[in-house]
Amino acid sequence: MKHVTKKVTKKASVKKIPKKITSKTVKKTVKKVAKVAKKIPTKKTTTKATSKKQVRALVCAPGKHCFWTKDGQVLEDLNQLQIAFGSMDDEVFLHHVTKGKNDFADWVEHVLLDSECALGLRKSRKASSSRTVVIKCLRGYAL
Repeated sequence: MKHVTKKVTKKASVKKIPKKITSKTVKKTVKKVAKVAKKIPTKKTTTKATSKKQVRALVCAPGKHCFWTKDGQVLEDLNQLQIAFGSMDDEVFLHHVTKGKNDFADWVEHVLLDSECALGLRKSRKASSSRTVVIKCLRGYAL
């Protein structure tokens, strides 16, 4: 006995397009689309709170509140402090910064009213790293 195999072909299902579009067909289509849309997962959009730091005005120390370094420089603001750190000798820096004190950080915190910058200066042990701290802090100021 011989085996006979038949090829089974599936006809592609073709949806009938109505000849005349009526409000009834539009309603059915809308319902179908709504069902499909419910099944599709959607991403929840969240709005990120943009945390822009406020640009502050650079505080300039008045007369007797200026900072006098050991080598005779007179500093009035953070910009002058970062320039001074760039050319300051280690001896001068170490005169103002020891384990027990940090004259620069105290001045920045109490006179220039920048506690964030003062905190960074307290962690610095070299003039170069102190200069980097001040440069980063200056980005928040309107110059």
